[in-house]
Amino acid sequence: RCEIEAVCMPRIGINLYLILFHDSLNHGSFFRLYYPCHQTEKAEKPEWIPNREYFNGLADFMKINRSLSERIFNYLFGSFKIPAYLDAPFKSTGKCPLVIFSHGLGAFRTLYSAICAELASQGFIVASVEHRDESASATFYFHQKSDSSAAAAPESVLMSSGSARDNLEVQWMYYRSLQRGEAEFPLRNKQVKQRADECILALDKLIEINSGIAVNNVLQTQFDWTSLENSIDLCRIAVMGHSFGGATVIEALAKEVKFKCGVALDSWMFPLVDEMFPQVKQPIFFINSEKFQWAANISRMKKLDSTEIQRKMITIRGTVHQSFPDFTFLTGHCIGKLMKLKGEINPELAIDLCNKATLAFLQRHLGLEKNFNQWDHLIDGEDENLIPGTNINVPRASI
Repeated sequence: RCEIEAVCMPRIGINLYLILFHDSLNHGSFFRLYYPCHQTEKAEKPEWIPNREYFNGLADFMKINRSLSERIFNYLFGSFKIPAYLDAPFKSTGKCPLVIFSHGLGAFRTLYSAICAELASQGFIVASVEHRDESASATFYFHQKSDSSAAAAPESVLMSSGSARDNLEVQWMYYRSLQRGEAEFPLRNKQVKQRADECILALDKLIEINSGIAVNNVLQTQFDWTSLENSIDLCRIAVMGHSFGGATVIEALAKEVKFKCGVALDSWMFPLVDEMFPQVKQPIFFINSEKFQWAANISRMKKLDSTEIQRKMITIRGTVHQSFPDFTFLTGHCIGKLMKLKGEINPELAIDLCNKATLAFLQRHLGLEKNFNQWDHLIDGEDENLIPGTNINVPRASI
């Protein structure tokens, strides 16, 4: 089973779409799909935070009161819409390269639209996975109704009468905190393995859709999924992620050779085992913030250095760990600094550098015939707002 929503909007004169795709807990895949589209006047824009349960999850993750935080989060972020349109028709301009995106710890599928939408506006199809390993602040899945219970579906989930979906109910899953006295590595290593599997499953679902195989979509949508048949270039597939999602990138590259390269944004390397690193044969691009990284974490990234496979690293000056998710654009200066959502650099400049460097790297390693190579210098950190490599002093003995 799957659940899907589709959305799209013109951005800087460029059309793009988003879609959400979802399935059951053990066998399903849950992701939002961004893709190029035809402009439309009737389609609606989706909510940036689609359900109040996500506010509750963010409160749990931040260890603050749910009731108070829901009011605060709703005031700060409740009115924002994703810059895209729901159910707009796919715009075919030849086969599109594909990127699978993995969110960070305590995040969820909608929080990286500034990155995913920009890639889609440049001709990519991007699947932003919502992980169900208890690392998302909140997520949901469907299961068979019991005789004595009936759960209310999220506002964005419309159950059509007379369908098999009438026998399903929504189950919310919230962030799992580390228990008192619990060792962190076994939990995070288990989660990163599941996360990589979920990225691979999303890829498999999209390959099915590309092949014209019908999918069982549990979410209501008017989008014509058959329009995506033969739309994906299966030779040009990459994986990308932020923080815990950066570690997921490394794990997914080791597990799936269909991923031709990976982009890891401010990666948190703790969940990974060193023994897995030699299994990664694809190029990797580490894009780091200036304020988050530390020597032990960088040294583990450098363990992936290779003389035969390109492994690049840059650091964006004036950035913090939250310079990559959308929160950095949606708060004022004071609140942004207080909550460590903003760094010293203009957030739009930071994400522009990140996106352009990513596009240049993807063109280089996916063999794209675009003009993204105009930003090749960014891959080497050649810009006043970039640091080649890292700003962290890493003793060679630790690598």
